[in-house]
Order: sequence, then structure tokens, then C-alpha cells
Amino acid sequence: MNTMTINGYQAVIAFDPEIQLFRGEFVGLNGGADFYAADVKGLKREGGVSLRVFLEACERRGIEPRKQFSGKFSLRLDAATHEAAAIAAAAQGQSLNQWATQAIRQAALA
Repeated sequence: MNTMTINGYQAVIAFDPEIQLFRGEFVGLNGGADFYAADVKGLKREGGVSLRVFLEACERRGIEPRKQFSGKFSLRLDAATHEAAAIAAAAQGQSLNQWATQAIRQAALA
């Protein structure tokens, strides 16, 4: 997974071939904070600067920096995938929700 933790905040890292730099973007924030660098050391440095600016702006405005997640989301699948997932869940003695939660957790934390 192309992520980096900076001061307890997660950022997704991708390479931008047009400018030949790595781009980091913090996720789970109540706003945008991104940064660019040519290497890991630079990403950590620039990410720290970007995060500090973002957090200072949140503090000045009285905004909670982290987005709050409810634990609910809607997922749309084609009928065949829905049926296959329901069968897989039943085969494991789980509800579809339990099965999907387990599958998402395993994929997200891998």
C-alpha cells in the first residue's frame, strides 16, 4: 500500500510522471492537504510542513481536523457479484454485512 504516516496522519503517495515527483495527499481530513517531493526524506519533510499549515488553519477556524466516519456506507454491485457474495457469506455462516466487513478490513489493513 502506498501510504505514509506523518505525525499520526495517513497520506496516500503516488508518482506524478508529468512533473517527475511523488505526490502525497493526507486522507481522512476535513479539507485538503497535499505535498510533493523527489524522495522519501523530502516527502516526510514536505508532508510535515503541509500538515502543520493545515492543522494551524483548523485551529484558527475552530475546525476539527479529522473527518468523522459514521461506520455506514452504501455499496452498489452488479447482481452476479451480489449473489456470489451472499453465497460466500452464507457458506461461512455470516451475514452479508459481516462477510463484507471482514473482507474490507482484510484488504484495507493488508
